[in-house]
This record gives sequence, structure tokens and C-alpha cells, in this order.
Amino acid sequence: MKITVTSILVADQAKALKFYTEILDFKKKRDIPLGDDRWLTVVSNEQPDGVELLLEPMKFEPARVYQRALFDAGIPATVFSVDNINSEHGRLTALGVHFDMPPTQMGAVLLAVFNDTCGNKIQIAQTL
Repeated sequence: MKITVTSILVADQAKALKFYTEILDFKKKRDIPLGDDRWLTVVSNEQPDGVELLLEPMKFEPARVYQRALFDAGIPATVFSVDNINSEHGRLTALGVHFDMPPTQMGAVLLAVFNDTCGNKIQIAQTL
């Protein structure tokens, strides 16, 4: 068994696609129309055949409640690994990304948390 797709809740798929491709530098993998929404996934440019991130539309009220509760509590919806967190923090900050937590060492890991502009906190991590 292996993970092939994981999802993140978004209110606006087009806005999310723009952020995840233009700011985070992911690549669109699949874009399949499904009525008013799409099966819309992105992948890392470093692992184009790796795990797909589904930009999942929030059409279900409990999903909106869940996303808001995580956001308000400051809990990241997901974690992305980076090779150099300070470099990535600088690059994203220069692109206007707002960080709630700058790179911070926690044990054998450096962590930072930012707002993806789509209702989620995202954590980036570098293993030391």
C-alpha cells in the first residue's frame, strides 16, 4: 500500500492552483472537470511522479468548519519538506507569503508555518 493522492481543502480551486503553482512552484498534474468543480492535483517539480496534492473544493459545510477550526487553532493542514528552510522562507517572503512562524528549531527539525491564502496554514520542515 502507498499514498498516491492526499488533499487540502480550498474554497476557490483557481486561486489555489495559482498559489500552489506560481508561489510554491508545484506543477499541475491533473485537471479533470467534474460538474462545477475539478479533480485538480499538483505535484512537486522535484517528484513529478510522486504523491499528488488534490486541491479539494469545499462544498460540504463540515469541511468548512473543520478547515476554519484548524486555521483558527494555528494547526497546519499539511507539511511539505524542504532542503533549506531559510532559503525557502526568504524566497516565499519575497513573494509576499505571510509566515505565522519563521524558521524555528524544534529538536532535530527546523519548522516554519505560513498562510496559503486559501484558508490553510502550511508547515514546511527541514530535517537537520
